[in-house]
Amino acid sequence: MEQNKRGRKRLGNKKRFHNVMLRFNDTEYDKLRLICESYHLDISKRGVVSPLLRRLVLQSISEEKDRLPDTSNLAYQINKIGNNINQLVKIAHHKNLRSPNSSLQNEIQKTNELLCTLLKITMVEKPA
Repeated sequence: MEQNKRGRKRLGNKKRFHNVMLRFNDTEYDKLRLICESYHLDISKRGVVSPLLRRLVLQSISEEKDRLPDTSNLAYQINKIGNNINQLVKIAHHKNLRSPNSSLQNEIQKTNELLCTLLKITMVEKPA
């Protein structure tokens, strides 16, 4: 007569090596509790949530629209654009230092004169 083996079934080559830890806030945990209750499971017992989540995740079929787009090429292109902008700004600063725009210097001089006038007015009106 065959002897019945007791205990947990052996996984053999299906042994699980990858761990995923989840943390829930209060509202998320309440939703999880409601899902467990809908399956008539007691969430407070050990070993109840993992098989449920594993079954829900592995049996669900992901649709093409749910997948995230590949962003590695997008990030590369954005970095290249940033590099080009930096090169343009460097050239612009270099050209302005070598031959500054005369109208720009006139505007800066007028602004400085107006600021000096404002400072003089505020110093005179200030009570001692």
